[in-house]
Amino acid sequence: MQYLGEFISLFVAFSWTVAALSCEIGSKHMGVVVLNVWRMGLALLFSCCISAWLMGDFLPVHASLESWTWLLFSGVVGYFFGDWCLFNAYLTIGSRYGQLFMTLAPMFAAFSAWALIGQTLTASALLAMLVTLSGIAISVFGRGGKNHLLSLQLPFKGVLFGIGAGLGQGLGLVLSKIGLDAYTADLMASGFSGNVDYISFSANSVRCVAGLACFVAWLGVRRGMPGFRKSLHDRAGLSAMMVAVFSGPVIGVACSLMAVQYVEAGIASTIMAISPILILLPSYWLFRQKITLQSIVGASVSVVGVSLFFLL
Repeated sequence: MQYLGEFISLFVAFSWTVAALSCEIGSKHMGVVVLNVWRMGLALLFSCCISAWLMGDFLPVHASLESWTWLLFSGVVGYFFGDWCLFNAYLTIGSRYGQLFMTLAPMFAAFSAWALIGQTLTASALLAMLVTLSGIAISVFGRGGKNHLLSLQLPFKGVLFGIGAGLGQGLGLVLSKIGLDAYTADLMASGFSGNVDYISFSANSVRCVAGLACFVAWLGVRRGMPGFRKSLHDRAGLSAMMVAVFSGPVIGVACSLMAVQYVEAGIASTIMAISPILILLPSYWLFRQKITLQSIVGASVSVVGVSLFFLL
């Protein structure tokens, strides 16, 4: 079928938009930590089942201690720190702006890859960063008063959460790459006869282990067990959580991997990155967040910036 990869990529963008909206709703009902304990627990279950189906093992038994260490570290950074910041951003500034700040992830990934694995920061990457930052600036800054040219239109804490979410996603991605490369080498050394194209599912199980362990520990530190038990009776919260799990870690991730099999990775990544635009209308319907020309232009410029990372 012609344009199958493009259609799958567009479906992924819609899926991640649904995930963001349902995560905002679920966080308002359950709280960030309780929701993520549920979310990471179910994501781990599904990831292990998919890994067993495709790789023959629930967890990467052929991986060395070094591979496990990198993958666990990437789970702590990406799933715990990154998602904790992202979900708090949803509560503070809404999922619309939370998704906008996630366009910072490629920028942080580029810097992390430069610092950790020696990848070159090209002029096109720097241009993409500048365009992305410009789009975010257009969205979050407005005309200031007498003594200030510009004023921040969002709570400063929410902006910090948004930046933290982009940092966690970008750095976590690079750490995952290091772990995946080490895991691939382990499989080759062990004489593994299966399909190594599916190792990302197996590696994701390790990342989910780290994320779940951290959120459970954080739940204990914050003495959140009463809230967790209360969530068992919160039908609206549980429903939102189930939608978030299936539309994000399950369907979203699986379809994103499928998309790059039918179309170039740059094109797929660009189409998937349009969530900050797709989320504008649903945010208005669900949360009455106004759609302004400024928000449309800002989101569009940020998406263009993300596109430049993959297309130049």
